[in-house]
Amino acid sequence: MDREAKLRELEQLRMRVQALEADLAQGPPNSDWPPRAYYTTYHVLAGCVLGMFGAAASLLFNVIGSLVVHQHPLHLIQVYLTFPMGETALTTSNGLSLAIGCCLYLATGMVLGVPVQLVLTRFFEHASYIARFIVVTLLSLGLWLFNFYAVLSWLQPLLFGGNWIVEDIPWWVGASTHLVFGWTVLLLQPFGVFVPYQQQRGAA
Repeated sequence: MDREAKLRELEQLRMRVQALEADLAQGPPNSDWPPRAYYTTYHVLAGCVLGMFGAAASLLFNVIGSLVVHQHPLHLIQVYLTFPMGETALTTSNGLSLAIGCCLYLATGMVLGVPVQLVLTRFFEHASYIARFIVVTLLSLGLWLFNFYAVLSWLQPLLFGGNWIVEDIPWWVGASTHLVFGWTVLLLQPFGVFVPYQQQRGAA
């Protein structure tokens, strides 16, 4: 192969490389990334993470409050453990049981964080902070009323023969822990905003 033939082949290869780079820059013909519609899966996962942090803040708030009134610092967990353990949970000081109770509390927060995240991002994404604060406050109080009085008020007596959660947790404690949960999720919600990854392209 002479020099001219090699140069022609080299030029053809360069043109082929440029064509391939142009195709890659445009992306797949039917690319679904970033999602064109509401990215539900992402916001469900984000709600779980934010809900876990909200539950941790709520638990810490209650621990401090219990210490102030000279109760067991995990008294709230003891009361919530009456759902799987019955009345014996009120006197338990078993470290493993309380640790499991804390994990269940955080897991519950992960579940409750999902509807809060979905409502905020689907319906109030561009609302003012005051409006979002009011929405989260109402959602938190709604979750408290639903959890305590629409579910636990009849389910715990049915399963365990007592209504310790509703009766032993003052209404203002139940409401305030749910409010701290919701407000924490709202405060951290900017970290749950979906920002699609964009591949950086440019000359090397």
